Amino acid sequence: MRIIPAIDIIDGKCVRLTKGDFNTKKVYNENPLEVAKQFEDNGIQFLHLVDLDGAKSKHIVNYNVLAEIASKTNLKIDFGGGLKSDEDLKIAFESGANQITGGSIAVKNPEMFMSWLKKYGTNKIILGADCKDRKIATQGWQETSFIDVIDFITDYEEIGIKNVICTDVAKDGMLQGTSNTLYKEILQKTDVNLIASGGVSSLEDLQKLKEIGCEGVIIGKAIYEGKITLKQLQKLC
Repeated sequence: MRIIPAIDIIDGKCVRLTKGDFNTKKVYNENPLEVAKQFEDNGIQFLHLVDLDGAKSKHIVNYNVLAEIASKTNLKIDFGGGLKSDEDLKIAFESGANQITGGSIAVKNPEMFMSWLKKYGTNKIILGADCKDRKIATQGWQETSFIDVIDFITDYEEIGIKNVICTDVAKDGMLQGTSNTLYKEILQKTDVNLIASGGVSSLEDLQKLKEIGCEGVIIGKAIYEGKITLKQLQKLC
């Protein structure tokens, strides 16, 4: 199971939110590159980089942060947040993203999302399946649809999606454990490479996700709050 630390960006700074609420913003470091280098120095190979300004603005904003981390580390970066147009995607890949994550766009403009799949290939495009009470959430989790998360994933799997990040918004930033029941159901009903996100609080959580069969896990606040140390992750990596 891949270990994928997260860096969320607002105003060019490394922050964390709770349940996606911008009013809960906490700045952990003014320099995201510094954080990324700490990850790399401890054996981490992957990074989940989220442009929260972009998610709110509905277009890419913090591509300079992406470019700096991509050019000054060897981390393999998946980038998301505000990718709504072909130009956004072009900027993201030219700035050094290895993969991009599309969530809201896959709900609101499936034709464009599918054109990205066709143009860049399924290995470059990750489906972001963020949900509240099993319903897909969009626009930086500010809106909730009526689409069931399992239906959403299976529909896209039928047209070729292989990689899925699933975040239970209710768990995100809470440090109270992960949505294992939901992840088990997804893995029972699909053959996607599932990356779990939201609620990781301990090494035990990581072990459970590995046992379930998740291909990767995104870890955010647990690192920044010292619940899981980089030395512990280094051993796992």
